[in-house]
Amino acid sequence: ERHTSTAIHPRAGHFQLRTVEILRSAGLEQAVRRKGEEQYHPNGGINNVESLAGREIASYFANLNAGVEEFSPTVRLFIDQDALEPILRERAEELGAELRYRVDCTSVLQDGSGVTATLRDLEGDGSERTVRAKYVVAADGNRSPVREQLGIAMRGHGLLSNSITIYFRSEVDLAPLLEGRDQGVNYVTNPVLRGFFRLDRTGNRGFLVVNLVGDTARPEVVAAYPNAPWANIAEMVDERRALELLRAAIGVPDIPVVIEDVATWRAVADSAERYQDGRVFLAGDAAHTMPPNGGFGGNTGVQDAWNLAWKLGLVVNGVAGPGLLDTYDGERRPIGALMVEQAYTRYVTRVAPYLGTDGMQPLVDDFSLEIGCRCNSPAVVLGPGDDALLHEHPRESKGRPGSRAPHVALDSGGAQVATLDLFGPNYALLSAPGGEAWSGAMVAAAGEIGLPLDAYVVGADGLVDPEGRFADAYGISRTGAVIVRPDGIVAWRAVDGTGASEAAAHEVLTTLLCR
Repeated sequence: ERHTSTAIHPRAGHFQLRTVEILRSAGLEQAVRRKGEEQYHPNGGINNVESLAGREIASYFANLNAGVEEFSPTVRLFIDQDALEPILRERAEELGAELRYRVDCTSVLQDGSGVTATLRDLEGDGSERTVRAKYVVAADGNRSPVREQLGIAMRGHGLLSNSITIYFRSEVDLAPLLEGRDQGVNYVTNPVLRGFFRLDRTGNRGFLVVNLVGDTARPEVVAAYPNAPWANIAEMVDERRALELLRAAIGVPDIPVVIEDVATWRAVADSAERYQDGRVFLAGDAAHTMPPNGGFGGNTGVQDAWNLAWKLGLVVNGVAGPGLLDTYDGERRPIGALMVEQAYTRYVTRVAPYLGTDGMQPLVDDFSLEIGCRCNSPAVVLGPGDDALLHEHPRESKGRPGSRAPHVALDSGGAQVATLDLFGPNYALLSAPGGEAWSGAMVAAAGEIGLPLDAYVVGADGLVDPEGRFADAYGISRTGAVIVRPDGIVAWRAVDGTGASEAAAHEVLTTLLCR
């Protein structure tokens, strides 16, 4: 990490259901939720206003968590990146990770057996050292020097705006302006600017993102974007101009506010043409850059890592074949491109409608994007006639291979357990009470090939299905079974016990492991 420590600015504040589920699996959900609720109202929505003092133009979400209990044991939440990263750092160090700050990776060189990375110390004399590894994950940001070194191009809509983020605090109470309105995200649309607020729980501190300045209802203003000098707010901003924009967004002239910092950045919507080059993998902003609208950027990066980490573990430990790593690009690149396009759609509809709908994807609902994306690759055994959709609503997936395993509330020894809590770090076999044939065959085959497999019979052996939902939720009969990957994706499904044998189980498992 080039910086001296964890993040200092409150970026990447909206965490979606799938990301919170991942935090849960990593043992971090409660700590993150507690910290997030210190900062923000847990169920704040998203709207569009003329200004904080002006009228509401549109409401996108009245309540961020409306309806989530049907699909997940978690909730969506807001937490600032500068508050989240110390929690992640502490957990990573507990698990044995070595974190090096003020260190830059200047090159990666591959050969047939591994990668040599050159690291430069940014403190002291700038000395360099090399590290040898079997694989490298380049999560080095949207300007990714590693991506550039590998010659991996970015494709998409390109530059949308030269934007700024104004961090501020108010010296008077803004609560009267916010009465009756959510405090999640407040988009601002007026003749001075277009952007959005995120305010903390008090309502008196936060940041304002400014994407566009000027009246975008005027054709001559629209024609200037994104390259006219006056339209490049990132180059022309100073504290006086930032104060003007902030007061215009609040809607109260001369309101006493203090500018704490101004950050400049580029709103871009692009995807890497590939996520893998031999033994080097791109993840996060290095693989996809998108405007913040919809909150997809940080969430997509977390899910990149979640998809890749367990695959690296199985391959490095000799359990899976190296082909398993090739499925990272096949699974994540289409999803990353989808998220870029959906962020772009939300940017156009919420901030820059003057861009028009040419080349814009139709809006996909948030549940389908957050927990309905599918992994279609050789690491999944698709069912007969499966159309391999990239996404579908979680109400429709029904445990289809490639989809996120559905949430079902179970009971174990009087304590509530979610199906989500049964997954990771190993593959998990879930069978219905009559699924002994598949259960026995899979356990035997896994033992033969050295694959750790956690086997559960839902509705027996102390794992109670109080509402009797499991079989229907997973699309199986009383003799069926499913295998779920460590990342919570359904890898294989047998609707019933037909064809159950150790030989069939062996073929399934070796297929999933790309062996």
